[in-house]
Amino acid sequence: MTGNGGLHVTTQCGVFKGTTKAVFVDRREYTGPLWEQIDEAFQFVLRNIHLGATIVGIYRQDIYEIPPDAIRELIINAVVHRSYLDHGTIQVAVYDNRLEITSPGKLPMGQTMERMKEGYSKIRNEAIAHAFAYMNLIEHWGSGIPRIIEKVKAAGLREPEFIGGEVDLRINIYRGQIDTNSAMINANNIENGVNGVENGADSTRNGTNGVEVPLNKEHAQVEKLLQIIEKKPFATQAYYAEKIGVSKRTISRMFASLQEKGVLVQNGTKRKANWIIQKPL
Repeated sequence: MTGNGGLHVTTQCGVFKGTTKAVFVDRREYTGPLWEQIDEAFQFVLRNIHLGATIVGIYRQDIYEIPPDAIRELIINAVVHRSYLDHGTIQVAVYDNRLEITSPGKLPMGQTMERMKEGYSKIRNEAIAHAFAYMNLIEHWGSGIPRIIEKVKAAGLREPEFIGGEVDLRINIYRGQIDTNSAMINANNIENGVNGVENGADSTRNGTNGVEVPLNKEHAQVEKLLQIIEKKPFATQAYYAEKIGVSKRTISRMFASLQEKGVLVQNGTKRKANWIIQKPL
């Protein structure tokens, strides 16, 4: 599980043009501890789906076209329930019309698609499940799949599609139809471009009637971070990272940058420190 054992476990991530695997746009392969593979795959998906914004009160709220909680749950579910006797890899694929996650290995004996959707849990890898429950990544109540379905439907998307079960399990979440005027952007085009090349597109804001147009994803994450700090100045960096959906490495970089610019100041001792927003972003 820590990436130091005998099993060579990898998670493959790819972006494809169209609705088949004929043309790659980007691809990554992640190794190492399982929880790091989960985070890397999760961030990969967020970079390659659309990001929009809405105004809630006086604050701007980021909205991904697929609920991030559902994406994370699906990836965790694939890691926990895959067959480690099967030498296949977990595959996370982003197509023009869907997110597809494939987990090697057939369903455990006694498990069916319908029972799984209803919350019936049949754990294949108990040691991993216990470790992930201890890390608060999963619960032992079989609530993951029903919760994913609920979140996806609440976002206005069609119910996730469950395919296979005899050799592997494939779950599709179909992306919504994106209105080009709805302030939705592809986060990857702004932050990393295609194949990691940075795109210089600037974020803009239109205050007319309170409508906000696409913003640079990193800038949006920083704004969200500052909003959370304003409410919870004594929280840890790990807490902030979880709340805005970034890795601990990314949150450390964000804090260092904000301190360097004089936006954030740390007050108090390390154990009882709090963050003070010194000036606007």
